[in-house]
Amino acid sequence: MSVSDPLGDMLTRIRNAQVRGKSTVRTPASKLRAWVLDVLMEEGYIRGYERSTDARGLPELEISLKYASGAPAIRELKRVSKPGRRVYSGAQEIPTVRNGLGVSIVSTPKGVMSDAAARAANVGGEVLCRVF
Repeated sequence: MSVSDPLGDMLTRIRNAQVRGKSTVRTPASKLRAWVLDVLMEEGYIRGYERSTDARGLPELEISLKYASGAPAIRELKRVSKPGRRVYSGAQEIPTVRNGLGVSIVSTPKGVMSDAAARAANVGGEVLCRVF
């Protein structure tokens, strides 16, 4: 099945798994998905992820979700830049999430990074999603 927004699909899988209280969730693998998961892991929103293959031999990522006192670590996970409407931002205009309590994930020429890292590196780019 062809997915028009692979990153949006992964974020939806994570949201759905957390609503159901699952400890892990699987998603097809891609470099962009892995880079976003790296940022989520660095910021402490997920425990980690592993690369594996499914029954057909296709690569996939198994994401270990994080919970605190039975509640998901991720309260809000929203796609900002979509295939129909891309959202770009300069280094100083990158939006903050909940006065800095959350994280915007930005795809920059220096790689995928959090909003704070992008401001520190003085690079802008496409705002992929926001997490709180």
